[in-house]
Parts: sequence; C-alpha cells; structure tokens
Amino acid sequence: MDQNTVEAVGFTAAGAAAGAGIAATVGGMGLAVGGTAVAITAAPVVAAGAVVGLATYGLKKAFGW
Repeated sequence: MDQNTVEAVGFTAAGAAAGAGIAATVGGMGLAVGGTAVAITAAPVVAAGAVVGLATYGLKKAFGW
C-alpha cells in the first residue's frame, strides 16, 4: 500500500469513529415522514461518518493541504 492509501484509510477510520461517537451520544434516532416513523440504528450514522471522512480527505488532496 502506498502512503495515499494509508492516509485515506486513516481519514475513513476517523470519520467512522466520529460517526460512532455521534450515534452513541445522540442515542436512539428516528425518521418520521408522513405519519410513519422508522428507527435509525448506529450503522448508517457510522457509514455517513466514514463518507464524511473520505470527503475530507478528498478536499485535502484537492487543495493540496
């Protein structure tokens, strides 16, 4: 693995950890639409955190930071 891959994995892991922290802090979440409610578990919040981490890595590479 080259250095870029290791760095991207680090950003992804940090984002996933942040997502897990948010899910643990907020607790049980739900989405209510049109009189119907659906529970949102921790998994999609962790996945969203990983996506935000990768997006942050992409911005870092795009702007040369």
